[in-house]
Amino acid sequence: MMKKGKLNLLGTGIALSLVTSTLLHATNGDHLISVGAKARGMGGVGIAMSHGAESTLNNPALITAVESTEISFGGTVFMPDIKTQLNANPQAVAGGMMAPQGKMTSDADLNMIPEVSLAHKVTENFYIGIGMWGTAGMGTDYSQNGSVKDTLMTTGQFNNFDMVTNLQLMQFAVPLAYKANGFSIAIAPILQYGNLDINYVLPVPTGPTTPPNFMSVGAGLSQDFAFGFSAGATYDFSNGLVLGAVYKSKIDMEYTNQLSTATAPFGIVLPDGDHLEQPDEIGVGIAYTMDQHTFAFDYKKIRWSSAKGYKDFGWEDQNVYAFGYEYAQDNWALRAGYNYASSAVVETLNPAINMFNLLGFPATEEQHYTIGGTYAFNEQFSLDLAYVYAAENTETFDVSALQMGLDSVTTDHSENSLSFQLTYKF
Repeated sequence: MMKKGKLNLLGTGIALSLVTSTLLHATNGDHLISVGAKARGMGGVGIAMSHGAESTLNNPALITAVESTEISFGGTVFMPDIKTQLNANPQAVAGGMMAPQGKMTSDADLNMIPEVSLAHKVTENFYIGIGMWGTAGMGTDYSQNGSVKDTLMTTGQFNNFDMVTNLQLMQFAVPLAYKANGFSIAIAPILQYGNLDINYVLPVPTGPTTPPNFMSVGAGLSQDFAFGFSAGATYDFSNGLVLGAVYKSKIDMEYTNQLSTATAPFGIVLPDGDHLEQPDEIGVGIAYTMDQHTFAFDYKKIRWSSAKGYKDFGWEDQNVYAFGYEYAQDNWALRAGYNYASSAVVETLNPAINMFNLLGFPATEEQHYTIGGTYAFNEQFSLDLAYVYAAENTETFDVSALQMGLDSVTTDHSENSLSFQLTYKF
């Protein structure tokens, strides 16, 4: 039986596990390592190596490799595995002020992310495309782990407050590219759609010896549209070597009443309010083809530390390194790759932020191993597949200064995903 004195530990501490659980728990921060099955099979590389119509978001200048018209459609089955452990202070447990907390797993472990790309060669120099890509799609669901109302008083388990959250991002783009003498340049205006939903049940202490009340918190689904752009360039030396560069702008999203509603019960004010801005990034790449072998490397910097919302929680900029290899022969190709970026979520001097980051949005993945391939049924029609495994990464942040009876929070995070794509050329 949970002692009533434990209820006094909830206070502002409960807020720490709620406010930002809406944010995506995915790969390079909240970005997929790449969109499109070909790029995903090669560790996400796509700044200097063309993957045809799917290249728009990686580097729009690379749609100039399309010979006539190409359309690709498919998606990614994204399967994250996230477990979080509240590490209770042994003295608090011995004194009856804190129950040992079990490791809990989010039930939001299966997501479908769609993708459609089209590119067309208008003239010998001018190319145009259009596409729709899911760039993020995930949340957390702790509603299946039992009700906090039933377990708080009996076992002292908070059940992550019955949280059900969801963040989805989708981008629509129209790349315009120009090619002459091995040089390609392009710009792609982007319209981004996003929706965010937060719901949880908050235990509200009523006194040292009386059971708590329970308050349902949530503002319903919030949606927003915003514009950005991507610009890229490549140069083909005609000897197998290609260099590329790309810039992606910030896209400022505002999810009305979402974060502000979640934080209001605790008097927490976020400087950026309900804004959650996708950060800008800059990248360069190199690819070299020799006979059937292609080797590619991309570097990009994602600037989380200056993006609204993310900077409030101490996210650091990421340096992303992607390596890819392809062996192509006749009507088939095999691919492999590796993608690394240190976690954007880092331990800070603020224990509340530490709690936010690991309980709420543990975007802590660092290493991705990928394989993929293509089989062409004929000159027009082909199938692309890719598998990405993100190795488990464990992070533990100190929260002892919160005086909640906790020493730290530990999150384990791993991912599996399968991408498939059909491509038709005409």
